[in-house]
Amino acid sequence: MTSQGIEALDELNRRVRHDLACLNYPPANWSVPAPSPDGRPVSDVVIIGGGMCGLVAWFALTRAGVRNIRIIDKAPKGKEGPWVTYARMETLRSPKILLGPALGMASLTFRMWFTTRFGESAWEELFRIPRPMWMDYLNWYRDVLAIPVENDTPVSRILPRADGLMELEIAGGPGILTRKVVMATGRDGLGEPTIPDFVAPIERHRLWAHSADPVDFARLAGKRVVVIGVGASAVDNAAEALEAGAAEVRLLARRPTMPTINKLMGIGSYGVTAGFPRIAPEWRWRMMDYSTKQQTPAPHNSTLRVSRHPNAFFHFDCGIGAVREENGEVVITTVKGREFRTDFLILGTGFSIDPVAREELADYRDAIACWEDRFTPPPEEANPGLGRFPWLAEDFSFTEKVPGTAPWLANIHCFNYGATMSLGKVSGDIPAISEGAHWLAQGIAGGLFIRDIDAHWQALLAYAKPELDGSEWTDADAPVAASIPQQKTA
Repeated sequence: MTSQGIEALDELNRRVRHDLACLNYPPANWSVPAPSPDGRPVSDVVIIGGGMCGLVAWFALTRAGVRNIRIIDKAPKGKEGPWVTYARMETLRSPKILLGPALGMASLTFRMWFTTRFGESAWEELFRIPRPMWMDYLNWYRDVLAIPVENDTPVSRILPRADGLMELEIAGGPGILTRKVVMATGRDGLGEPTIPDFVAPIERHRLWAHSADPVDFARLAGKRVVVIGVGASAVDNAAEALEAGAAEVRLLARRPTMPTINKLMGIGSYGVTAGFPRIAPEWRWRMMDYSTKQQTPAPHNSTLRVSRHPNAFFHFDCGIGAVREENGEVVITTVKGREFRTDFLILGTGFSIDPVAREELADYRDAIACWEDRFTPPPEEANPGLGRFPWLAEDFSFTEKVPGTAPWLANIHCFNYGATMSLGKVSGDIPAISEGAHWLAQGIAGGLFIRDIDAHWQALLAYAKPELDGSEWTDADAPVAASIPQQKTA
């Protein structure tokens, strides 16, 4: 960055700080300190995840006066989230004008950051946000707000304690005590990559990988590659292989035709964001079932990134029947008997949501209520994948499958893609992330206040700072000392 660019960014940083000061940020912490067992510190909230969701959750909670917070991430600094790890699209799929994690502050938007660095004309020319640049923006967001992310801190278990606190087991380090936990763990934050059974006979990493795995694409130069799926992640990985010099790339889709319409775009609005959690479960299920079965297509520019290569081939109506290794090749047989031979297989099969898959919740994951425990769809809307989404309260907290058996679940808040069925797309994707963070902060702050209602009541009773000292008024009916007759003495 040039010296002029550094000066411009410094000026933006000053504007952000001024805007925050005008908003009386940061407000004083109002929560009641929790007792410290054995002198160990206790946080009000620990946020697991220092990516976009975790950062905006921290900012929203801090603006709400919940200051006793820690935010941790298992990744090194600058590697949080998917943006410079397993995400492989050239640009974000979201339009550049979306406000993302700005939380209502113009000076915190990507647009303000971008135009400060590159100018208004560059903004007008920008089609969509380059993926690595979004990570640059999030790094700036973290720095300008002084968000104290503790990196290289992986959580292995979230454990309830008899004293009402939660303890986070940290691999290779001391545990962390807290009253509330926010799982801001992203797309796979309440599940795992979807791995079909048909790859079981062949060796992972040597012969196949999921699209979320680290992939050495340079190793695929001159090789044949098959990608399962034609969704966004499948297309992005196919493009990476082609650009790395793969001899050929074939995309196999079980659908008879390419999906072309992003159905949810047709009703995208603030009304959907605000109303989705309030509509009946029947409507939430119906809308999510329909949109997932229609499938969201890969973006136009991502698909062209693949099809412009003459050695790229799209094959439809190719559901996979079996996969085997034969003489160092991967042999794929479709359910209709077609055979494909390749050197490497990439699964663009996405992620599954299922609390049972999360090791952090292993000690009580069967106690978590899921949609299949609360709602039975009509037969024509059967969708087992949706049934495994957690049934959440309005503050993103888990609920009990059997009331009274796991009350601590109210202290674990699912601020990741797993909240989609209950609350909508407000805790994973860019468009409504600020609205979701506001709901989360409101819910947690309210919960902490209610939990300590006795202490707040005592504080109310004890408060005795006078607003008036008696000199501000005169009592018209009070006797005046000079007019009172003096009694004679003998």
